[in-house]
Amino acid sequence: TLKAVGAVSEETACQMAEGARRASGSDLAAAVTGIAGPTGGTPEKPVGTVWIGISSKNGTYAKKFLFDGGEFAVLYDKRTAVRTQTAYTALEMIKEEIQKTI
Repeated sequence: TLKAVGAVSEETACQMAEGARRASGSDLAAAVTGIAGPTGGTPEKPVGTVWIGISSKNGTYAKKFLFDGGEFAVLYDKRTAVRTQTAYTALEMIKEEIQKTI
């Protein structure tokens, strides 16, 4: 997968989430892969490109985001802001997945 589509991809995020779920024996797992910066971006995958993967009994999926740091940009440098925005979004996705099973 890494050779075929790269580390920052839907496939990688899904495989990471599935692997974390399987290895931990948990009901739900999340995984994040992306480019927080300040360097490392490309025209195809600019800084701020993030894939968040979710794996649960409902299935596995990933969503792509292009983060700029959002509301966290006024508090942190861009790299930290992108990472914080990513963590916040991943937690929101986990919350949504849990609510599907309630």
